[in-house]
Amino acid sequence: MRKADLKAELWGFSRAVRGDVEELVRLGLSATVIESPTSDIKLKAYGLSREEVLKRVTDAVSFARQNGITVAYFAVDGTRTELDFLKRVYLAALDAGASEIVVVDTIGACGPEAVEILVREVGQWVGPNVPVHYHGHNDFGMATACAVAAVRGGASWIQGTINGMGERAGNADIGEIALALRCLYEVPVALDLTKVREVSDVVSKASGYTFDAWKPLVGENLFMRESGAVASQFHIPEAIEPYSSELVNARRRIVLGKKSGLDSIDLKARELGLAVATERRATILGAVKKRAIAKRGLLMDDEFSEIVRQVSSQTSASKA
Repeated sequence: MRKADLKAELWGFSRAVRGDVEELVRLGLSATVIESPTSDIKLKAYGLSREEVLKRVTDAVSFARQNGITVAYFAVDGTRTELDFLKRVYLAALDAGASEIVVVDTIGACGPEAVEILVREVGQWVGPNVPVHYHGHNDFGMATACAVAAVRGGASWIQGTINGMGERAGNADIGEIALALRCLYEVPVALDLTKVREVSDVVSKASGYTFDAWKPLVGENLFMRESGAVASQFHIPEAIEPYSSELVNARRRIVLGKKSGLDSIDLKARELGLAVATERRATILGAVKKRAIAKRGLLMDDEFSEIVRQVSSQTSASKA
């Protein structure tokens, strides 16, 4: 397209929309997301009418398509939009050349049942040949459940972030969603779960965001066992784990603390290559519990090794 033609095509755009789409063309992008608000509350906040939004969506999408850019149309606050208008704006975007549609729960206000119903409804509007995405937030702690529900409703793409990073309570955690789909629903996913924990750590360090040790999939505690009752089952991992540590490339390990048992002592000693006589296990366990209670935390491996040495030396001295 010649420069003069480009200017003509942009007639009637708002300055912001014109600049955005021009920049996509300048960068030579082959695909993009074009979004607009659709709920009445968002339109009121922006001072826009429904007709203005429809015109901007149509103009922006058609201009992008004329320049060879594949468009996914993203309806901001779609889950709080009246269905008649939501259908109208989605179909307008498709008529203008959009190839994909995104169902968007901008403020995380939907439960899984509502998400499934809406995604299925949108799929019927746009037909089986148009990919439907789902984009959700975690304001009520249900982002993963809602994303799974979206897949049940027919979504073929789920938008999410590493570690669930995002505004307010964050976005849907793409790793958690993939894990749930694969393990609980046997839905194939295009994500290598063996890389998720490594990527999570890189993103956490680079961003300065931290997460709890018990966070699903990537938390430090997930394959760490302190309880003596659990340690006694350590030789049968499926008895104590919802999914295999190998699936996500995590290390299964025993840690020692106030809840440890005799089996915990045996397993940790074996891991560290320490010889512990059967008659010394109870004494060592008592010392482990005492130190863990005093420090209000788990013992490090060197602390355990020190206890084993002390108990062994005391036993030797008493025999002498």
